[in-house]
Amino acid sequence: MSDAGPSAGAPAVLDPADLADRLDRAGYLVDDGAAMALFLSLRLGQPLLLEGEPGVGKTSAAKALATALGAPLIRLQCYEGLSAGEALYEWNYQRQLLAIRLAESRHERLADADLFTEEFLQERPILAAVRNRGPVAPVLLIDEVDRADDEFEALLLEFLGEAAVTVPEIGTFTAVRRPVVVLTSNRSRELHDALRRRCLYHWLEYPDRERAVAVLRRAVPDASEDLLRSTSDLVGRVRGLDLDKQPGLAEAIDWVSALAVLGVAELSREDLLHTVGCLTKTVDDRDAVVGALAGLGYPERLG
Repeated sequence: MSDAGPSAGAPAVLDPADLADRLDRAGYLVDDGAAMALFLSLRLGQPLLLEGEPGVGKTSAAKALATALGAPLIRLQCYEGLSAGEALYEWNYQRQLLAIRLAESRHERLADADLFTEEFLQERPILAAVRNRGPVAPVLLIDEVDRADDEFEALLLEFLGEAAVTVPEIGTFTAVRRPVVVLTSNRSRELHDALRRRCLYHWLEYPDRERAVAVLRRAVPDASEDLLRSTSDLVGRVRGLDLDKQPGLAEAIDWVSALAVLGVAELSREDLLHTVGCLTKTVDDRDAVVGALAGLGYPERLG
């Protein structure tokens, strides 16, 4: 199979601003740096490695990109012990066994070459992205690649470099339309240089105040403007505390949603104390936030 190039079959994206506008319409507010990184990944046909703290929107960026491009999203969630059979392909042993029994009933003998064909090949996310035959190249999200083992990174190198997967029994499959590949990492461990060299790179920051307010406004339209701004400010200050898990956008949205359900229009210290479980995920973090507010009348005076 031949590789038709990175943009074959995909809607033309004019520039980073055009991509940012499409992502906006897909429900994802992106800053200039991330828009540029995603745009260059599309134009150059290279995978993009997005790193950042948990909760900054790395996974959401890939999902929104698929929506913005009108492309199918294929997701590979990484975890410790992830194998080639779960990520690339595996053989359908049950169908192979049935084929052997059927041949025996006919007094026929099957050779290995009869059993290891595309008929018995089961696609997993990476091979599915390579063999995709749709009119638009898919977006392949390799999520939290840092959770996988070192050996898994080696399995990715051929695919990331050549948009190809080799099945020893059959041969090499090369993408007709190079998939748009986004890898995410929370930096729970360092990735190998060989993998990094095959990717463009962008560090995704927490959104600044105005963009955070805009995200919250879109996610919780019933919340008052005062509530949106005060909660956004407080989340930013809470991130300055020594916490096990810094609150990300998902936690901020959950918290504001809870406050809106409770009819809170203007944040008070009591409101925070009653809903702190929406913002923190461990008892130590809860105590750290509550302790930082001890003796203070209003949470916006934190720090």
